[in-house]
Amino acid sequence: MAKVPDVFEDLKNCYSENEEYSSDADQLSLNQKSFYDTSYDTLHEDHGGKLRSLGTSEASKMSQLTFKESVVVLAADGKVLKKRRLSFDQFITDEDLEAIANDTKEEPIQPHLAPVSFQSSMKYSFMKVIKQQCILSDTLSQSLIRDTSGQYLMAAALNDLNQAVKFDMGAYITDEDSPFPVTLRISETRLFLSAQNEDEPVLLKEMPETPKAIKDETNLLFLWESHGTKNYFKSVAQPKLFIATKQEQLVHMARGQPSITDFQILENRP
Repeated sequence: MAKVPDVFEDLKNCYSENEEYSSDADQLSLNQKSFYDTSYDTLHEDHGGKLRSLGTSEASKMSQLTFKESVVVLAADGKVLKKRRLSFDQFITDEDLEAIANDTKEEPIQPHLAPVSFQSSMKYSFMKVIKQQCILSDTLSQSLIRDTSGQYLMAAALNDLNQAVKFDMGAYITDEDSPFPVTLRISETRLFLSAQNEDEPVLLKEMPETPKAIKDETNLLFLWESHGTKNYFKSVAQPKLFIATKQEQLVHMARGQPSITDFQILENRP
């Protein structure tokens, strides 16, 4: 009987464990690993009937992943049991892979929460009254007066400024670095200006006393900005809105023109 050639023996002769190819022309040598030493062993049997799938080969005890890879743990039926994401240039050993496969407690993915508005969590503490009996006058030389109902304010040109509403300005401080927060109270009353929505009239809110601390009632607070003789009062509760006037309209909240948002502060002179 003729002897059947051993194909695998021939292959072994062709592909040795470390075969060198030489070239007399360029004197270069190339080391090639064995045909049987494959570098893509994607599935390895694990204990408990599980299969471990790796995105890269386990050519050595410690492998460096040069790009982001997934480590997936599969059951025998192919069901994905665990999946981990590895970062760039992360070193991982066989012990690490074994720990991932045997870890029964997965780390939950924490969602990125939107930051809570810092203004709603601020606490504003009363410092002192910085102005008393002052008058607010707009660029049309209109001063603020009470309307006929007494619940709102309006702007009017006055010959006698004694008819104008006078305000006491209370200063507040906060732990955060912010512009100067103040309250505007009608002098000798307990009525404070309270900001509303855009184009809505500013309310006169009665308080039992000057608040020593403000956290929730931020409608009472305005960020006072002064540029020369121009003064602006921006709402803390509505940061895009300013105290504003307009001819034949009540004092209201507005972003800017056509409303007038800058005022001159006239100090009381006895």
